[in-house]
Amino acid sequence: MVYGRQVDQFTLTLGPLEQPYKETQAALARLHFTSSLWKRDVQMWTTEAEVQRKIANRLGWLGALDFVVPHLDRVRAAVSAARAEGLTDVVLLGMGGSSLAPEVMRQVIGVAPGFPQFRMLDSVDPDAVDATLADLRHTLFVFASKSGGTIEPNAMAAEAARRLEGAGISPWTSRFIAVTDQNTALHTRAVAEGFREVFVNPSDIGGRYSALSLFGVVPAALMGIDVDTFLARAREMADACRADGAGNPGTALGAFVAAAALNGRDKLTLLLPARLASLGLWIEQLVAESTGKQGVGVVPIAGEAADVELGDDRAVVIVHLGTDAPDGRLVEQAKKKGLPCVEIHVPDVLSLGAEFFRWEVATATAGRLLSVNPFDEPNVQQAKDATKVLLDAFAANGALPEVRSDAVVNGATLTFSNAARQSGDPQRFLDLAGAGDYVSVMAFLPPEDETLGPALDALRHAVGRRTGCATMFGYGPRYLHSTGQLHKGGANNGVFIVVTAPPRIDFAVPGSGYSFGTLERAQAIGDFNSLEHTGRRAVLVQLPSRTPDAIASLTKSLVG
Repeated sequence: MVYGRQVDQFTLTLGPLEQPYKETQAALARLHFTSSLWKRDVQMWTTEAEVQRKIANRLGWLGALDFVVPHLDRVRAAVSAARAEGLTDVVLLGMGGSSLAPEVMRQVIGVAPGFPQFRMLDSVDPDAVDATLADLRHTLFVFASKSGGTIEPNAMAAEAARRLEGAGISPWTSRFIAVTDQNTALHTRAVAEGFREVFVNPSDIGGRYSALSLFGVVPAALMGIDVDTFLARAREMADACRADGAGNPGTALGAFVAAAALNGRDKLTLLLPARLASLGLWIEQLVAESTGKQGVGVVPIAGEAADVELGDDRAVVIVHLGTDAPDGRLVEQAKKKGLPCVEIHVPDVLSLGAEFFRWEVATATAGRLLSVNPFDEPNVQQAKDATKVLLDAFAANGALPEVRSDAVVNGATLTFSNAARQSGDPQRFLDLAGAGDYVSVMAFLPPEDETLGPALDALRHAVGRRTGCATMFGYGPRYLHSTGQLHKGGANNGVFIVVTAPPRIDFAVPGSGYSFGTLERAQAIGDFNSLEHTGRRAVLVQLPSRTPDAIASLTKSLVG
């Protein structure tokens, strides 16, 4: 099937999914899904009153464009004031989907000439925090937190405030803009302490659905992005997503995703051109966190090597950006094997907002067809609670609890979960991964370290070649707020490698009683404990140092 309007130009090549796709479309028709979605009819989702109440409080993204436009003059005034003041850098302090969208905009659209350079800090790794906050003389901070109480952005903000004061910038709040929900702790604090700007977002927009709200628009304006065109393209897509039937670009994609997952093709493989690579991260967190619960879920796969073997557990989304195309080898392989494919043509970078909306509708659609609530994240709290237990133990004893050692290889300590302990030998661990599984590498290391990144890529790709399985990669603690939901709440078809290493430097989180390194380590161990508790096959790797050689040694130990 081919849809030809520019806003929804995509091609469906269904192959073995032809009948399942017809069935998911028929299910949407029986539900009157599109009209019910836009009416915000919660009865379509469930008969349980409590779940209906929760869903009703998460559908504000449907009206985000109507909400944000009246705020644009104030947003632009804040940008003009920052530029007039000579602020040349913007650092976004955030975590999860609400911070990933601005980072995608930076990488895809870019910062306009004459506007402040933009960086995102969504890591508590002390090396990453120190590098990002090294020079604050001309820096403006955007403190973005939906709840206002998330531990990571609060820790980062506390350190930024400390360093601003140390640099003689007083009051430090003059360099802070807050983006948060109504009446959160951050909202109250920002008003009381006199942040330079406080932007209050609707409370019924979840973080991962917030790209077109103030969480996305404030950073976009600070980058000098043509927000009017960006939002206009998004509105075109929103209008197209009101249509009934198979011509709706959002529900058609969602029906494809659900048909695939319901028929053994739960590895949604994203083939993107290089300039859109970061969009894969955003789609990954949206789809994984929204669908991965109650023992089901869609496993989004982005960033694999071009020589990976695509198995019959895959469905493929191929995206073109103007004349830029994904790596032809994977596209050719997918088509030659007759894998179910969606091919999407994005006309230009300012259509990124339209893609945000398309995927939000598609994900909501897939969630309904999979009979899960796509707007909650029940297992994210599990990892938070596990971290808190460890930090409480640190407060009581002055140290984190000891982690048992099941193997030591080249100075790296390996701890296997109960479900994985049968492997015993590191070189047998990957034997646990079989047909239909995926392997996820999660690294609690600085995300932008140019020396470690290639070594981690090599580890991921070697694991994929060794197992023949689809692979995921995520930096901690970022992934805890996105794919972590799928890891613990989805089907038990994941094999997990959690990698840690002692930081090169460490320093206290102001007012906490623990350091950034301690917090990061507690999050890594806490997530491993959560994976173990949910019966997942996992290994916690504590490297002796954060060097490419240490990662290469781990790769050799696991792959052989």
